[in-house]
Amino acid sequence: MPQIPHAERHFRASQTVRDIVIGMADGLTVPFALAAGLSGAVTSSHIITTAGIAEIAAGSIAMGLGGYLAASGDAEHYAHELQREQQEVRTTPDQEAAEIVEVFEAYGVSAEQCALVVAALRRDRDAWVRFMMRFELGLERPEPQRARQSAATIACAYIAGGLIPIAPYFVASGVAEALPYSIAVTLIALAVFGYVKGNYTGTAPLRSALQTLVIGGIAAAAAFVLARAIS
Repeated sequence: MPQIPHAERHFRASQTVRDIVIGMADGLTVPFALAAGLSGAVTSSHIITTAGIAEIAAGSIAMGLGGYLAASGDAEHYAHELQREQQEVRTTPDQEAAEIVEVFEAYGVSAEQCALVVAALRRDRDAWVRFMMRFELGLERPEPQRARQSAATIACAYIAGGLIPIAPYFVASGVAEALPYSIAVTLIALAVFGYVKGNYTGTAPLRSALQTLVIGGIAAAAAFVLARAIS
């Protein structure tokens, strides 16, 4: 009987999801807090929408820059460790070979059992260095465009999230009417966002939705209270 090929489906876009989560979560809570806080101090929706758009613009730039610097820092760290590992493989090969054995021993493989692997890696210095980077240091080679992709993803997610709590102020007849709608759409957006995130990360979607709603709701409520207290 022919066997059905085993296809493993692993999620490989965890960094992109992380960037979306960072941008969307902040985008939903910070502009909401600003709009809610201003709702108790002003009566003009135009003022709130203007301040909201300005905050979204500034916040997306700041968050995107933060993502860029973080990803650039990861790339620089990887390059530094790669250079050091290459030097150690050249200058202290016996010590590095012993570290290969230590890596395998952590998985229950004895020195005798991994001797062939050690010998093969010693014959291919590039593969040896890649092995040490991944299994000794736990570092993966960053994507060349990672920094720019991270900045763009976080910034766009922030903008998308930030427009949601601000949107009711564009269409409602007054500030007092817009605030309840802003609260409602923000909570709904948090739940939907959590549900979708759960589908991508392998977490139970309903659990992820509830978790995101509770955590995001608490953060939004705390920001709302602080904004109201200040205003």
